[in-house]
Amino acid sequence: MWGVDAAEIPGAGRSAYELLDSLGTADGVRALLVMGSNPVVSAPRSEAIEKRLASLDFLAVVDPFLSETARCGDVVLPSTQWAEEEETMTNLEGRVLLRRRAVDPPDGVRTDTEIIVGLAERLGRGALFPTAEPAAIFDELRRASAGGPADYSGITYERIAAGDGVFWPCPSERHPGTPRMFLDRFATPDGRARFHVVAYRPAAEEPDTEYPMPLTTGRVMAQYQSGSQTRRVEELNVEHPESFVELHPQIARVFGIDEGKLVAITSRRGRAVARARLTADIRHDTVFMPFHWAGEGRANLLTNPALDPTSRMPEFKTCAVRIAPIPSPKRRSVGELTKRLTGGDQ
Repeated sequence: MWGVDAAEIPGAGRSAYELLDSLGTADGVRALLVMGSNPVVSAPRSEAIEKRLASLDFLAVVDPFLSETARCGDVVLPSTQWAEEEETMTNLEGRVLLRRRAVDPPDGVRTDTEIIVGLAERLGRGALFPTAEPAAIFDELRRASAGGPADYSGITYERIAAGDGVFWPCPSERHPGTPRMFLDRFATPDGRARFHVVAYRPAAEEPDTEYPMPLTTGRVMAQYQSGSQTRRVEELNVEHPESFVELHPQIARVFGIDEGKLVAITSRRGRAVARARLTADIRHDTVFMPFHWAGEGRANLLTNPALDPTSRMPEFKTCAVRIAPIPSPKRRSVGELTKRLTGGDQ
C-alpha cells in the first residue's frame, strides 16, 4: 500500500524492556525519541533504566508535561492534549468515536502527528508521511485495514458523527458494524472455539529467607499510570497524595511496623521508602504498592524485569522483598541540644 520494498523493512526488533535495557550500549540504541511515555517511573528496575537514559548520546521527549523522563531529555517537545485535538478514538469494546477539538492549543504546540511528519521529512521519508490531517490519516487506516480482522474500511467521519460511533469490523459503508464479535461463530475455519491446556509456571523470583515477602504492584482509583497528569490535580492528591505500602496487621506486628510509619522495602534491584497502611483486606503473606509515584516511593525500583517467553512483558506483578520499619529520629531534650551546640554544660 505504501510502496515500500519489503527488503527495507528490518523485521522484529527488541521488546520494549529489552530496548530500554540496551540504551547507550555499544550494540544498542544511541538516540531515542520518547512520545507520551514515562519509563523512569513505569519501567521495571527503573533506577537502572534511568541510568540507561542518561547514557544516550541524545534523548528527545514529546509530552504535554515535564514528566520525570522528560526532565532527562536533551530536547523536550510540547504536544497537544486530547482536548486540543480532533481525531478518532477506538475504545475497548471496538467502538470508533470521533473526538472534537474543545480548545485551541497554545501557540507553537504541535500534535503528535505533526511532529512525526516533521521528523519523517528531515529523515528523507516525507513522501511516506504526506499529511498530518487527522481525517486523511483515518482514510489511510481505512484503506490499510480493508479485509483484515479489524476492518475500518466502512467507517467514515460522517457515519461516526451521525450516531454513537461505529463498531469494527465494518467492511463496507453499508455494513452496520459489529457491536459484538464472535456472536455466532469464532474466527476459526469451522467457527468453533479452541481450548488449550496451560501448564502452571512459577514466578521467576520466589520469596526466600533473605527476601521473604512477595510484593505485588497495582493502581489506586485517584491516580493513573505513571501519574504525569493525575499527580498535578489537587483534588486527586487529597485522596492519594503519596506512595504507600499496604500490608496485613499480622505481618506488621511481626516486623514491628506501625500504621503511617515509614517502611523500607528492599528487593534485589533496589530500595523504596513509603508509609505503611495496615488492612485486613490484603492477604497476610503479601505486600502491595501502587506504581504511580516517582522519587523514593517508586514501586518500580523493586520490580523484576524477568520477561514472559511469549509476550516479552516484564513480571511486574510479583517479586521478592524484605520490609523493615525506618526508625524515627531520636528526639533530644533542650538541655542535650544546648550541650551539643556549646560544647559544655549550661
